[in-house]
Amino acid sequence: MTTETYASLNNSFYNTNAEQLAEQYLSKSFEEVHASWLAHLPSILNVSSSDGITTHAPLTSSSLIHSPSIHSANNSPIRILDIGAGAGRDAKYLAEQGTASQAVQVYAVEPAQTLANLGKQLTSGLNVRWFQDSLPALDTVSRQEVGFDLILLSAVWMHIPVSQRARSIRKLANLLKPNGKLVISLRHGPSGDARKMHDVSIEELETLGRDVGLAVIDKTAMDTDKLGRPAVHWQTVVLQLPDDGMGAFPTLRHIIINDDKSSTYKLALLRVLLRIADGHPGAVTRTEENNVIIPMGLVALYWCHQFKPLLDNLNIRQNSDPTKGMGFVKANGWNLLKARVADDYVVGNLFIGDDAKALHRTLSVAAQTIRDMPCKYIKLANTDKQLFHVDYKKVTAKDSLFLDINSLSQWGDFILPETIWLAFSRYACWIEPVLVNEWVNVMQAYRGNESFERQYLLNGLNWLEPIRTTSEVRSRVEQLKADKQPLHCVWTDKKLPSKYDIDHCMPFSRWPNNDLWNLLPSSSKANNDKRDKLPANARLANAENLITHWWQQAWLDNPSLKGGISAEQRFFAEANLALPGLKPDNDRLSDVFGALMMQRDRLREMQQLREW
Repeated sequence: MTTETYASLNNSFYNTNAEQLAEQYLSKSFEEVHASWLAHLPSILNVSSSDGITTHAPLTSSSLIHSPSIHSANNSPIRILDIGAGAGRDAKYLAEQGTASQAVQVYAVEPAQTLANLGKQLTSGLNVRWFQDSLPALDTVSRQEVGFDLILLSAVWMHIPVSQRARSIRKLANLLKPNGKLVISLRHGPSGDARKMHDVSIEELETLGRDVGLAVIDKTAMDTDKLGRPAVHWQTVVLQLPDDGMGAFPTLRHIIINDDKSSTYKLALLRVLLRIADGHPGAVTRTEENNVIIPMGLVALYWCHQFKPLLDNLNIRQNSDPTKGMGFVKANGWNLLKARVADDYVVGNLFIGDDAKALHRTLSVAAQTIRDMPCKYIKLANTDKQLFHVDYKKVTAKDSLFLDINSLSQWGDFILPETIWLAFSRYACWIEPVLVNEWVNVMQAYRGNESFERQYLLNGLNWLEPIRTTSEVRSRVEQLKADKQPLHCVWTDKKLPSKYDIDHCMPFSRWPNNDLWNLLPSSSKANNDKRDKLPANARLANAENLITHWWQQAWLDNPSLKGGISAEQRFFAEANLALPGLKPDNDRLSDVFGALMMQRDRLREMQQLREW
C-alpha cells in the first residue's frame, strides 16, 4: 500500500469520525495532555525584555563570521505552528496566551477538512489561521515564508512513514526561528481502529534531529494514556534550533568575506537573490530535495536592474581587467536599452516592439552569464560542489514582453538550497549591509576606480527603488468619481472627500512598492495619522471588505487595456509575485488579502515597524 493511500485512509477516518474524535479530544485540557513539556512554554511565550523593546544592530562582517544568533523581535508576535491541530483544542489554548503587549499567532494545520471545520468554529475570533496541509511537504505553510517560535506535533509522528521522516524533520527545522522549539509527542501502541500507525522511538528522532542541526533539550519517560487506554503509552521530545541553525551563515560568510573574487559577479548574484527574497516571496517553488526554485528570468531581470546605473550612468569598473568589458553587455541587447532606467525593469511592466526584442536578448545573455560565471564558481567551502544551479532554456526574442511570473519563467529555473533562501528571506536587512560593504572593498581594488571616493561607490550601489508615485491610482479614482461611482476611505469607511490621499498600505519608506494592490484611497487625515506605520493586524482585518471592494472596483472591473494588458492581469501579476503564499495563477482577491496580512506580519517581524 502506498504512502498516499495510507494518508487518504487516515484522512477518511478523521473526516468520517470527526464529531466523535472532537468530543474525545476536547474532553481533556491542554494542560493535562501536555503536562510533560509545559515547563518550556513560558520561555517561548515570555520573550519581552523589561521595557518591552528589543533592537538589532546591523549585521557586520564580524558578526556574520561568528554565525550570529538572530532572535525574533520581542514585540513581534510569537508564532506557533500546530500540526495535526484536529478540533482546535491546542490552537485555542495557545492563541489565548497572547496579551496586549505580546500577541500570539497560531497557524493550525489539519489535513482532514471536516475535523478542521470544527476547529475553526472553536477558535473563531482568535488569532488562529487554518491551513489544509500535511508533512512531509508542508507546501502551503512553507509558501507563507515565515518562521516559528514553537512547532507542535501532538499525536502526529506515528502517522508519518519511516521513509518520509528524514524529509519531514528537515522541513520542520527549516520552519523554526533561531532558538525555536519543536515539540513532538510519540505514541506507542496499536491504533485499535482503521488508522495506519508506524513504530516510533526517541532514538530515531534524536538521530534525525542531529542530522539537521536540532538539539534534543528534553525527553520524557513512558507516560500513561490520558484517555485511559491501557495499551497506549506516550513520550515527548523537545528539540531546539540553535543560532541560525541552518548552516547558511557560515556558507554566506565564506562567499562574501573569504571567497576569491576577480569580479563583482558573485556579490551581485547574492544581492539579487537577497532582493528577490525580500520583495518577491511569491516567486518561490519548493522541491522534495529541500531546494527552492525561482524563475531564471526574474534573477536576470534583477541582475540588469542592479548593474544598469553602475555601468550606464556611473562608469564604475566591475572587474580587475581594464581591457575586459561585462559579458552580458551586448550591442543588440543592453546597448539598445540605454534610454531605459533601472525602474523599468520591474514586474508588471510591458515592453513592446524593438525594446521587447532587446530585453529578450538582454535577459538571455544575463541568464547565461549568471549560469557560466558566478554559479559555476560559488561552491560550498572546501568542496567542488556548486551551491547554485541554473536550468537554462533558450528564448526567442519577440516584440512583446509582459514582465510576470509566466514570462519570466521562460528562461528556466534558478535552484538554490532552501536554507540559503530562508536566510535571505528572514535576515535581508542584516545581510545586505555586509554585501554592499564587501562590494565596495572589491571595487576599490580595481584599476580605473582609484579616483572614486568610497562614498561615490556606496552611492552607486544604492538599490534604485521605484519612485514613489500614486498618480496612476489617483487618475483611476478621478475616473470613477466622474462615472459617479461611490468611493470610500478604506480605513474609515466614510465617503471619500474631495481632498484625499492615496495610501501605501505597506509603507513605501520601509518597503518600496508601487503595486496596484498596495495603493489604497484614503482620507488625508487617516493617511497623515498612519504615515510610515504598518496598519495593526486588527485594523487591517477590519478593512478587508473595503480593500477588496476597492480592488474589484478599480482594477478587476476596469475594461481598459494598456498595450494589450488589462488592469486585472497586471494586478494579479504584481500581487502573485510580491506577496507570500500565492500561486502564480491565483485570481482570487480573498487570497491576495490573506497574503497581504501575511506580508504585514513579515514586515513587522523583520523590520520592527511601528503599528497604526
